[in-house]
Amino acid sequence: MRWWHERRRRPRSLRETMVSLLTLTGIGGALALAVLLTLVISPGFAELEERATDGYRGRAQTLLSDFAAINEVAAREQASAVASHGIGPTVPPHGIVYRRVAGEDGNVQGPSTKEARQAAAALDRLELEDLVKPGGSTRFYLSVDGNILSVGVAESPQGDIQVAVARRLTGQNVSRLLGRPVTLSSGAVASIATASRSTQFIDIAVPVYGPEGRPVASARFQVSREVVLLGRRVLLLAAAASILLLVLLLLMLRRALGRFVLVPLDRVERHMQRVQASGALLPFEDEQSPCEEFGSLGRNFNAMLSQLKDLRERNEIQSFALGRSESAVAVLHNVRNALAPLATILSHGVGQQDSARRDLVDRALAELAQGEMEPERRAKLVAFLSTAFDAEALARTEVRRQLEVGRDAMRQTLEIIGAQQARAHERPARERCDISDIVARNATIARYAHAVSISFTFPAHSAYVVANRVILSQVIGNLFSNAVEAIVATGRNHGSITVDIPPPSEGRLSVRIIDDGEGFEPAQATRLFQTGYSTRTEKSGGLGLHWCANSMAGMGGALELRSAGRGTGAVAILTLDADGEGERQVELAA
Repeated sequence: MRWWHERRRRPRSLRETMVSLLTLTGIGGALALAVLLTLVISPGFAELEERATDGYRGRAQTLLSDFAAINEVAAREQASAVASHGIGPTVPPHGIVYRRVAGEDGNVQGPSTKEARQAAAALDRLELEDLVKPGGSTRFYLSVDGNILSVGVAESPQGDIQVAVARRLTGQNVSRLLGRPVTLSSGAVASIATASRSTQFIDIAVPVYGPEGRPVASARFQVSREVVLLGRRVLLLAAAASILLLVLLLLMLRRALGRFVLVPLDRVERHMQRVQASGALLPFEDEQSPCEEFGSLGRNFNAMLSQLKDLRERNEIQSFALGRSESAVAVLHNVRNALAPLATILSHGVGQQDSARRDLVDRALAELAQGEMEPERRAKLVAFLSTAFDAEALARTEVRRQLEVGRDAMRQTLEIIGAQQARAHERPARERCDISDIVARNATIARYAHAVSISFTFPAHSAYVVANRVILSQVIGNLFSNAVEAIVATGRNHGSITVDIPPPSEGRLSVRIIDDGEGFEPAQATRLFQTGYSTRTEKSGGLGLHWCANSMAGMGGALELRSAGRGTGAVAILTLDADGEGERQVELAA
């Protein structure tokens, strides 16, 4: 039962369904046709057999009646001749004449045989005057010692003489007249004619009636059931011919369905599989199908493919334009992040005042140029000038350091712009990179991105990964920029960013960038990488994280953002392929 339910749930092909339906239809049609033929043909032949049986039964009864009627006619003639002219009776062939005069014993004329004497004795026991009226006659049969006698009795008009003519009835007599073997039996006899049926024959028994209307014997014969047997053969032949015709029709229908329906559908399916495998929207060409419906289906299918081809071309053009736009926006976004420290450094340099007033230095130098001066005054001026020169040297050192940071930011900007053309049509090339060095460089730049105090903590040991160095630097710079903006969004003027680089596991290295900024709701984690989405409504764009996620995927890595909620900070997790050779070199150096 479970197998049947599983088979019903399993989808079936159109060919299997059509074959099953045609098979079930053929079986059902054959059964219905057989039942219909049985209901139509069998009763007709059974009725014909019943009519034939009734005909044989009636003929047998008629023959028995006619056989006795001959004796009755002979008896009337004998009685009339005796009564009118006194002529003695004439004995018929194979019969006897019995005559009885009122008040006298009857006498018999005919062959003096045992059968004749037995017949006379049987007639003596009968009250003939009670069986026939004056001038009348009757006929009946007698069973005498196993023999059947046909008796005709007539009485003279005066009623004083009874004449009986008797002949023996044998099965041969009836067989010759009926045309079938007949046997006579005087045993247990039914009062009416009966017919019992066997497989091939019908046994018919016709009662032979005596003088008082009671049967004294029966004539039995067999009739072949040719009509029913013929009906059965006709039924089987008609059923077989009808079923054969039905099977031929179903086979032709199946062949027609296969040729005009299933084969064209198979061609359509194979064409669709070729389109799916190749990706080319090739037109469907079917010149073999003679059906107009499939021709119309092919034309509509080709029209649909043409529309899909146009839509694909338009989509490719739009995708190309959108890709160029997103790429340009992403490049500008990365360039902005890289140039942000320059604005801070330049603003700091423009607003910075001289560490020592120039006029005071010039005055001190002028006084020292004069020869006449107290030693104490000279010592103070020398100390002042030494302090001023030291401060100027420190200021120049700080400016040089800031210019170096700006130079690194400008170099990174130029690398971003220079690498854009190479990335336009190629997959980013991966190489062995020290991600700790990339983190340190971007952390130095990110300190000057905003006028807030940011504390960076990151490991000093090297960690090697396989990635594109320029793209990875842009991704980390974007994440640092977002972390600084999240800290600024809290309203504080200070914050911390921690970078954790645990040992690689299963050939993969994870970098965790943890900040104490505003964070985000956990439900927003899946939407942060969508194009144009941002957690801060005052910002426009929202392409940074989307670009970062795509860039990490392009390098065979992954980017994940986590947060426990607003005000709890956020964690960015970068996962890349670890460079095993670099790790082994670090371990050996350690």
